Amino acid sequence: MRILSGIQPSGALHLGNYFGMMRPAIELQDQGEAFYFIADYHSMTSLYDAAQRRKNSLDVALDFLACGLDPQKAVFWKQSDLPEVTELAWILSTLTPMGLLERCHSYKDKTARGISANHGLFAYPVLMAADILLFDSNIVPVGRDQKQHVEVTRDIAIKFNETYGPTFVMPEPQIRESVAAVPGVDGQKMSKSYGNTIEIFGDEKATRKKIMGIVMDSRQPADPKPDADKNLAVQLLKLVSPCDVAADYENRLRAGGLGYGDLKKELFERYWNHFAPARAKRAELAANLDHVRAVLRSGADRARAVASRVLQKARSASGLA
Repeated sequence: MRILSGIQPSGALHLGNYFGMMRPAIELQDQGEAFYFIADYHSMTSLYDAAQRRKNSLDVALDFLACGLDPQKAVFWKQSDLPEVTELAWILSTLTPMGLLERCHSYKDKTARGISANHGLFAYPVLMAADILLFDSNIVPVGRDQKQHVEVTRDIAIKFNETYGPTFVMPEPQIRESVAAVPGVDGQKMSKSYGNTIEIFGDEKATRKKIMGIVMDSRQPADPKPDADKNLAVQLLKLVSPCDVAADYENRLRAGGLGYGDLKKELFERYWNHFAPARAKRAELAANLDHVRAVLRSGADRARAVASRVLQKARSASGLA
């Protein structure tokens, strides 16, 4: 089984990235061939600062390695170090119906929020299809909002295989429904574009202030809260603490007598302690950036060994070789 996933270096990684993609990917590195990349090409649809992209890409490498990605188990590289992906994206684009891309939720959502429409934003699913198909990927761990892109990848692969003969493996999305959409501090889906994130490795003082600033309803501490399971702080607490801890706080809210301030203090402490080992590991890695860059170079070499073979199959099937 071959697993593939990527993450954009478009800003500081947050709990939504960690629980929605990173942790499942790290767990899967023990269950098959794991291929994970930093999607710096994809970040070009929303980030236009070259220096920031370079910094973010290195930060993503530090974050992922600190959180448990093992370069001995998983192939880990930077997307732009593989020119094969852009060549395959062009090949696939010649078979991708416009209507298929026009129906993609991500494009419509982003343009509706005022993001300028450009070809990269519109053709994003084709580049993602190339990322996936280039490695004969079987499993693609994604958030619920990315499921459609894997379905588009399958549609494109089917079209190519029908046109030029069997070439690409059909990938399957893998979504953990319980953490597929992590809520942000405003109750919407946690997203850098919404400005509602809790960073994995955020500053202690700033993160405490952000968590303590989560807006609650006007009910008093003594008031019973039968809808405690819908409380935003409880939902986040379930992610960063043992089940019995989160259940205890949920029950105390239901019964009445627990103040929201105490709940948010517990949430911060649990969050801070949850990532303490990863913070220590990240500090070690940050002190040895040559090692981190070497991991990415080695990963790119290993990735290209696979990608070049798959691309050659596609070139041959379509009459380019």
